[in-house]
Amino acid sequence: MLNTLESLFNLARERKNNPVQGSYTNKLLSDKSLSKDKVLEEINELIEAVEKDTNKIHEAADVFYHLIMYLEANEIKIEDVIEELNKRKK
Repeated sequence: MLNTLESLFNLARERKNNPVQGSYTNKLLSDKSLSKDKVLEEINELIEAVEKDTNKIHEAADVFYHLIMYLEANEIKIEDVIEELNKRKK
């Protein structure tokens, strides 16, 4: 399970360092406004899917993907996020 998320973070970092022309991932990584808009859009779609009990898994996956790209585009390292979460453990 965590391997899949780690693979997405690795993909984001790889594409950021070695862009692939025409890649949607690269569009998100290079256009912070697009990345932000997609995160907001996907979160709204997830909320709607939960409320209507449709496509919840699909929409949740979209949120994860777009959030990962947004974090990487904005130089927010997942390691730092995990460290912050660990600090919050009681």
